[in-house]
Amino acid sequence: MLEQMFATHSILVKIFLGFLVVGLFIPMITSKEPLKFRKASFIYTMFFQAIISMIAFTGLIAMITAEMSMSMSTIIMIIVWAILMYIEIKKYKLIKLSKIEDPQTHKVLKSGFIKITIIQILLITIMVVLMILKAKGVVSI
Repeated sequence: MLEQMFATHSILVKIFLGFLVVGLFIPMITSKEPLKFRKASFIYTMFFQAIISMIAFTGLIAMITAEMSMSMSTIIMIIVWAILMYIEIKKYKLIKLSKIEDPQTHKVLKSGFIKITIIQILLITIMVVLMILKAKGVVSI
């Protein structure tokens, strides 16, 4: 049962990575329609928060079920989760409150959206690689 919990956690992380990669196309798809970009950003943020919360929940349940203590890798995962949530909420608030109808503002927001998403992908990828290295015994954290 515990293996299934960790597998679910791992699958959700992979789904999340795929979601982030697909999210890179939002600014391109809505490039000529600023209001659609704002709406798509809202929907993206809601799915982002749902998936990342599922990841945290499955990890927490697996940790409790396995009676694992709070390790350095768990602390790092919690910090990465908090950073990702903070960045995403700030990004959406910026898009929501800006005068997106202005072409220059829209251009800057689209560029920022892509850059932030790339940073989020890198954070998740680094965490995945770190956990793989930990599982193989290369890194001990």
